[in-house]
Parts: sequence; C-alpha cells; structure tokens
Amino acid sequence: MSQHAYEPAPTTRGRFNYLKPTAESSLYRNGKVLMQRATDGNTASSTGVDVDKHMLTVHNARFADPGAFTCERNGFELLDRPLATPDLDFMDHRDVLTRYYAECEEIVRSATGARALAFDHNVRSAGGHKGGKAVAGGQNVQEPAHIIHGDYTLTSAPDRLRQLGQKPGINDTLRDVLKSGETLLSDADIEKALAPGGRFAIINVWRNILAEPVATHPLALCDSQTVAPDDLVVFEIHYEDRIGENYFAKASDAHRMYYFPQMTRDEALLIKQWDSAGPLAQTQGQSGDGTDPDAPCTFSFHTAFHDDDTAEDAPDRWSIEVRCIVIYD
Repeated sequence: MSQHAYEPAPTTRGRFNYLKPTAESSLYRNGKVLMQRATDGNTASSTGVDVDKHMLTVHNARFADPGAFTCERNGFELLDRPLATPDLDFMDHRDVLTRYYAECEEIVRSATGARALAFDHNVRSAGGHKGGKAVAGGQNVQEPAHIIHGDYTLTSAPDRLRQLGQKPGINDTLRDVLKSGETLLSDADIEKALAPGGRFAIINVWRNILAEPVATHPLALCDSQTVAPDDLVVFEIHYEDRIGENYFAKASDAHRMYYFPQMTRDEALLIKQWDSAGPLAQTQGQSGDGTDPDAPCTFSFHTAFHDDDTAEDAPDRWSIEVRCIVIYD
C-alpha cells in the first residue's frame, strides 16, 4: 500500500498510554503527578508519570451518521472549514496570532453561538520536535502528546479564565499582540461567567497544516459520556510563573475511543477542553457526564496514538491546535 492509499474500515487497533491503575484518582491537586516546563515549552522534568500501555479498538467516526458526534454533547466535532487565508504560514508566530486566531474564533463562534476569543496555540510534529524546530518568533515545535488527557481541571479551568483578565504572563502568546495594560477578558466577563447561571468553555481548534492527509500519530477522542470521575488523575504543570493542571486518565472498559482518519488541511476538529455547564463540572466531580445525556458535556479525553495499520513510509504529522475561551452571554 502506498503512503497515500486509504481503505476505510469501521475500526482500527491502536497503542495507547494511560496512567497505571495504582495511580491515585484525584479531582484536585495533590503534588503526586507533575511536570516542570521550561520557558521554551519543552519538558524539563516530571514526577509520578507512570504509564500503562494498552491496545484499544478505535472507532472510525467517519462511518457515523452526520451529526452523530457534537462538541456540545460528546466533546468533539469535525467540520469542513477550508482556510480563509490559504497562504498563512503556520511556522510564523505573528502570522498565526494576527490572522489564524481570528479564523479560529469565527469557527468556534459559528459552532457554539457564543463569543470566542483565541488565547494560545501549539504546533506539533514528532520529527519537528526531534529536530529542534521552532516557530519563527515563537515556541519550539512540540511532539504529539501520547498520553490520554484532558487539558483542564475543576481548578485550572476557572483559574485560566481569571488569568485571561490579567496582564499576560511570560508563557502567554497574547503578550505579543495585546497593548500595554490590555487584557483579553474584562472583570465583568469573568464575574458573569463564574456567577450562578453563568457559563464558559474552552475549546481547541485542531488542524492538519500539511497538504497531505494525517497518516501518523492520529488523534483519538474519547466520548465524554463514557468517562467517570474515578478515571481522573490530576497532572500538575509547573511553569515559571504559574501552575496549570490537566487530567490524566486511568484505563476503563467503558471508554469509547473515536478518530477521524486522514484528516485534511481543509478540516477543523473542535475538541472541548472544559465546559462549566457539564455535569462533571456542575457537581464538582461527583457525577460523570453520562449521568445527564441532555446536558452539555464537560470535556473530551484525547491523545495521539500509534495505529498499527500505518504504512512505514507515511509522512510525519504536522498539526496546530488553537485554544479559545468561550463566553456564553
């Protein structure tokens, strides 16, 4: 099979990384699983990240009926969104900030009906990371994240919302575009979002940035309806000026994993990283999202994975993810 040939199948088998079952389930920070991150975006050191390898069935979401998976309910959604600026240079930090951020904001606005503001991004490539490539004027290229995770927690999601109402820190991309004294969000935005009945979300716009479809390190997404609070383990990320948090996962037979094979540059994948209206968020982790299928979900676990059907000569994946804060007025 050539590297560009693709025979669609309803499932594939892939290699995944969870945390070991001995990891202590946690909804809040406890100092047991963490990473120190350098200012260039690379990992300086880590503690307690003990990985448990699994072979999982991954379902081809392209076989599902249109609209079967939505960012609102399941935590992910694939959209046909060709670039409005086809000449955009994803390896130029300022080009991404000044042109692509606005495009991502419009994609999320259109999908949610809410106000969306882009505030961060990463470019990822295994080969680019190994070769020490860097975005011109920005951070180093990151490797695809090969551990099942969600980008925010019960603590770090509202913390990130509040931080966007402050002067950008040393790791914030917005320091390059906001005027002196300017903040992305106002105090009123934050107060309203955190008040009873308020709602905010964080949604990533993920895109392949090459002409070739994604063939290596494909992205898998876990249906949020299949995740329970006991599956969660807080992973602390220690930056120079703040501590962020992700949720890592312990394996569960209930998890149902999906992917969109051969994603093209014309497609945009929405991945919900947090939603304050989700059952898990609303109950402070006492209930999972599957307890109320009519409610919006809280987040989707996701990860790059190794697909055993990948051709040996398949091209390296290059992708970008842009994070957007979403305010429901």
